Amino acid sequence: EGREDLQVNQLEAQIWIKPDIQKTDVDFSEILNAIQEIAKDVNIFFDELEGVNSPSKDDDSLLHHGNLTSTSDDASRLEVVGEEVPDKNKTSGLYFRDGKCRIDYILVYRKSNPQTEKREVFERNIRAEGLQMEKESSLTNSDIIFVKLHAPWEVLGKYAELMNVRMPFRRKIYYLHRRYKFMNRIEKQISRFRGWLPRKPMKLDKETLPDLEENDCYTAPFSQQRIHHFIIHNKDTFFNNATRSRIVHHILQRVKYEEGKNKIGLNRLLSNGSYEAAFPLHEGSYRSKNSIKTHGAENHRHLLYECWASWGVWYKYQPLDLVRRYFGEKIGLYFAWLGWYTGMLFPAAFIGLFVFLYGVTTLNHCQVSKEVCQATDIIMCPICDKYCPFMRLSDSCIYAKVTHLFDNGATVFFAVFMAVWATVFLEFWKRRRAVIAYDWDLIDWEEEEEEIRPQFEAKYSKKERMNPISGKPEPYQAFADKCSRLIVSASGIFFMICVVIAAVFGIVIYRVVTVSTFAAFKWALIRNNSQVATTGTAVCINFCIIMLLNVLYEKVALFLTNLEQPRTESEWENSFTLKMFLFQFVNLNSSTFYIAFFLGRFTGHPGAYLRLINRWRLEECHPSGCLIDLCMQMGIIMVLKQTWNNFMELGYPLIQNWWTRRKLRQEYGTQSKTSFPQWEKDYNLQPMNAYGLFDEYLEMILQFGFTTIFVAAFPLAPLLALLNNIIEIRLDAYKFVTQWRRPLASRAKDIGIWYGILEGIGILSVITNAFVIAVTSDFIPRLVYAYKYGPCAGQGEAGQKCMVGYVNASLSVFLVSDFENRSEPTSNGSEFSGSPLKYCRYRDYRDPPHSPVPYGYTLQFWHVLAARLAFIIVFEHLVFCIKHLISYLIPDLPKDLRDRMRREKYLIQEMMYEAELERLQKERKERKKNGKSYHNEWP
Repeated sequence: EGREDLQVNQLEAQIWIKPDIQKTDVDFSEILNAIQEIAKDVNIFFDELEGVNSPSKDDDSLLHHGNLTSTSDDASRLEVVGEEVPDKNKTSGLYFRDGKCRIDYILVYRKSNPQTEKREVFERNIRAEGLQMEKESSLTNSDIIFVKLHAPWEVLGKYAELMNVRMPFRRKIYYLHRRYKFMNRIEKQISRFRGWLPRKPMKLDKETLPDLEENDCYTAPFSQQRIHHFIIHNKDTFFNNATRSRIVHHILQRVKYEEGKNKIGLNRLLSNGSYEAAFPLHEGSYRSKNSIKTHGAENHRHLLYECWASWGVWYKYQPLDLVRRYFGEKIGLYFAWLGWYTGMLFPAAFIGLFVFLYGVTTLNHCQVSKEVCQATDIIMCPICDKYCPFMRLSDSCIYAKVTHLFDNGATVFFAVFMAVWATVFLEFWKRRRAVIAYDWDLIDWEEEEEEIRPQFEAKYSKKERMNPISGKPEPYQAFADKCSRLIVSASGIFFMICVVIAAVFGIVIYRVVTVSTFAAFKWALIRNNSQVATTGTAVCINFCIIMLLNVLYEKVALFLTNLEQPRTESEWENSFTLKMFLFQFVNLNSSTFYIAFFLGRFTGHPGAYLRLINRWRLEECHPSGCLIDLCMQMGIIMVLKQTWNNFMELGYPLIQNWWTRRKLRQEYGTQSKTSFPQWEKDYNLQPMNAYGLFDEYLEMILQFGFTTIFVAAFPLAPLLALLNNIIEIRLDAYKFVTQWRRPLASRAKDIGIWYGILEGIGILSVITNAFVIAVTSDFIPRLVYAYKYGPCAGQGEAGQKCMVGYVNASLSVFLVSDFENRSEPTSNGSEFSGSPLKYCRYRDYRDPPHSPVPYGYTLQFWHVLAARLAFIIVFEHLVFCIKHLISYLIPDLPKDLRDRMRREKYLIQEMMYEAELERLQKERKERKKNGKSYHNEWP
């Protein structure tokens, strides 16, 4: 390309020197002869330069301290001829010394590293593949060497064709359906009305976003033979930076560094320490002295920071096309899914807030809470042994009112809505993913045959069998060995789940012991609210245990996954993901399951309490029910977990990068950062997580579980998730743009194994919400009382007037003299009536002490139990039918998208034929003009 440009420049110079040639008729054959002579001179000149500047085999000859040198660089030779290069390119740190060859990839190693021979062979093979290379030592540490790689046009074209990289070749022609005149008039009126409305504030300003050409063009796999079909304005920018880095990485993964069948690829050199780091460069600084509105964006990184990662644009849509262009499809899909999930949380948060506000507005009309607050003559039995006193039922008035805020008539409707919402979310995400896959050319993309993990090769190199796809021999793991390793891994998983259960058992013992301690506390505030203090401290301790066990689980999951010896990286990633999700899900939700379904269910009754190890009496629910404990558990865990995750995601890299900048300022002054080249700045940033997007997905999936599984007990969970996600999007964007090195742009068609996990959580949420409504809340007992035992029994009504007397009917009577010796309270209750109490009340449906069967279950208990079981069955079947019906009615592929895909396929074929015919016609005209014979043959 450089030679052709020089030839044209020489020809233009000759024509301008001899203006009389332009004025007279000149035979074109003379001009062609002159061009040929000039080309011969230029070829001789370049051959001489190649002889002088041929690279040495010694890699250290490429290294110069403080300046840059290049090898095999045609652009640098043109600089010798006198072609000017912008000074900005030379000083930006994004180009080679010549200012023309853009740096596509960076390798980092230390001179003191003993793996010198492997690196030399690797770098020699890199140059043999056509990549250009420069080296430079670090300004802060002379032991650190940066290897800068550039892929010329020929190499990019060759490997883009091998990798089937799709590139734009013709502008899209948008097909409009024929509409009736009446519909056109309606649309005109609607558009005119929209013109009067204010502009949507959430939309991005299109003037600040670049025209992403590939989104407005039809694309096809790149082909050098059909290069004339593609839109190539500039060969230097035809392949964007992310694609160039991906092509270079593809080459590096297939270059040998040592003799041997498996001694190949950059990943192995990184794992054995030959290279310390490998990464593509960011496109300059993300900050600018000038405003983006007046001077425009300096680069795509600056544009992403201003339009995406800045806190001032938290309410705007994400520029997903720009994210995909800069970071690749895999990261773009994560942010597309996160944005879709956040958008779908808006209706869930609104309905949850409505349920909560409905409880607030109906609080003064709730008959149950009224009766609790007015029950000054009802004395409740102590909730723990000895130190807990008798208490009036009216003392729990506040808790009864708070319980009504979450457990009211709208709770069942909200539980059904959230179960349907989870299905709608997943089904519409499939449609959204299909649209994104079409826009990003992922419909026909198939993953390449993955390489075998080095650890798998090293373990099973002695056993080989033929790969059915590639037809080459590869290491093989015997079936018996695989099964034995899976059994050991499953045993490890079961053991860690037992550890979680043991931790929950410890929390249960803590709650049982401390409730008596707090009941005997000196401070009246804690003594009077001993149960709430016990629950609050237990939740905080549980959170600390959760965070500590998460660290242990990560190491155990890593050990078990490596023990299984997965064959490929994707198999390793899926196995590790499943283990980590299972561990963290059980760890996070085990205590919540205990409070929801076991707390206060198996305590026995006064005089015959069930005890742990025949010593500790099991904890009872509050007189107002166990739902308040579940609400506290979910609220505290959710808020603390999200706050901690956000701090660790952004705070940890911020502190590390700040410490690095502080050391550099101390050693090199305040202006050191601005004088560093871009590769030095990026090297000082934090590398992306070793597990890729695993932590980001895991955090959101666990939050999705919290939002759906126990949402009947805590309707504000979607609102908290929404507020967190609005912050999470900008936190992740800020982290990717400013705090992390630029990750390699990789492709993906969907979110992988996480979609199956989301479907599993959606199914589990239906079951848990059915049990929460039936077992944990008082919805079913109230319903049974209203229709069977209340004032409206047999009338088919269930209003507030039908709940009169419910509190008294839900409490049983206990004779104080029947207390066990170790359960008998220290006080006799004389402070209530002036004489020792004879009877106290407790929550249960049991016969009075003087009945033929003292403390036996009443008929109402069996009615409530039957109603609970019936509700669970009806609720689950109804919701599952609705879910399946919705998933059946919503197609995975939108109809308009299916039509667009078919039409695009048709138009691409037509355009290919037209372009080929146009090329043949041009060739025919040129041959006729040159007087050459023309053959009616296709090339």
